[in-house]
Amino acid sequence: MSILWSTNELSSNHEHPNVARTPPSALPRPETPLSHISLAHSPNLFGDASLTLTAIYNSLVPSMTQTHVASRRLLRCLLCFAILTPLLAHAADWPETERQLSAKIAATTGPGAVSLEIVNRANFSKTDLETIRRGLTSQLSTLGVQVVKPEQAAATIQVSLSQSLENYAWIAEVRQGTGAPTILMVTSDRLAAPVIAPPHAPALTLSRTLLWSQESRILDVAVVEIMGAPAYLLVLDREGVHISRFDNGHWNAGQVLAIEHQKAWPRDLRGRLVLRKDHLFDAYLPGVTCSSTGGASLTLQCREGDDPWPLTSDQGAFFAPNRNYFTGALVPGIRQENSVAPFYSAVPVPKSNYTLWLFASLDGSLQLVDGMSKQSLTGLGFGSDLAAVRSTCGSGWQVLATSNSDNAPDAVRAFEFPDREPVPVSPMLEFAGPITSLWSDNNSSTAVAVTRNLESGRYEAYRLSVACGQ
Repeated sequence: MSILWSTNELSSNHEHPNVARTPPSALPRPETPLSHISLAHSPNLFGDASLTLTAIYNSLVPSMTQTHVASRRLLRCLLCFAILTPLLAHAADWPETERQLSAKIAATTGPGAVSLEIVNRANFSKTDLETIRRGLTSQLSTLGVQVVKPEQAAATIQVSLSQSLENYAWIAEVRQGTGAPTILMVTSDRLAAPVIAPPHAPALTLSRTLLWSQESRILDVAVVEIMGAPAYLLVLDREGVHISRFDNGHWNAGQVLAIEHQKAWPRDLRGRLVLRKDHLFDAYLPGVTCSSTGGASLTLQCREGDDPWPLTSDQGAFFAPNRNYFTGALVPGIRQENSVAPFYSAVPVPKSNYTLWLFASLDGSLQLVDGMSKQSLTGLGFGSDLAAVRSTCGSGWQVLATSNSDNAPDAVRAFEFPDREPVPVSPMLEFAGPITSLWSDNNSSTAVAVTRNLESGRYEAYRLSVACGQ
């Protein structure tokens, strides 16, 4: 996927670099939060290597003697014991984890009354959660810390149970008075049995439809539908917004709304089109925001300023006016998190009782933020662009991610996040060049990808959708 860099960061003969992941030396970096967790050994999920093991069993011989039958029964018992032993060992690890976390909490709060909340961000059952809560309460009590109702507590403790491919992480957020919270963490090995997918489980597929092609760089595209049918196509580039009308199965070019601006655009320009209910659309570019106006004919009014760009209908972020990425400041914050490390793109993944946000950072890592904790995944092979799509397949939400190819044919793949680790759920959809833009549409039912065709040199905008089954 094509990484977009500012004028000062590129020589004139490299228009579409892609894998350079080191941010400029002058880039201000926020202080690393205490709750940052690094998960540094995630596999590259754009590989296709797989291994299928098929077990073959011999049927029971009718003439088998009673001795042989007894032996087989004994063998089955031993096998069951071998399977259960790791699970029992895992359960036995909880008291040690509870002891370690309780000791850290008691050292922070001292003796007194606290409230305790357990948040399940892993695969623990309700029985597990009750067992862990009782264990923590007992361990804290031995250290002089009594668990009481929230209205009686001098401090509040929220323990989030999360997991990676290899470990469980128990993260305690301790709040005392009006001061900043203290983040404590302990980890333990994850000894759960691997989950094997059914051999014929249907995979999701990504499909694409060409919307528009032109010589100059396309920043974003939006389809305006009337009564559920495409009516107008908006194409944003550095000159303005081009409006085409759908007629007889084709887009016919029409009006062009010029974008007025005083400052020169950055070399690697980015832009965003957002459809609105009270007017047709808004256009966002570095340092400039434009809104369409009605009347006898459609016009465009632009103003210079540092308005936040919308990531979703209710979440925004500030875009660096002379760069090609977001500064990391969020409006509003994600619960208590008001900022993250600078990023290229971000998408939400709705969960049952919270929203997990994914940020494609400048260093190539993937930040995971849920408002209570932060995690960082590296080595995934993700590019700089993400889009979230709502579908009727799988979990109902898929994340589309570009690969980190270097100015070469790019690819998009769909992933799901059952917990904190991405799971590929579709084959790769390959393109004839680097992808320069990827955004979810207004209702997140599809996404729009812009690519530069290396053979023709033209920019092409595609609508991407998710289909169930092969």
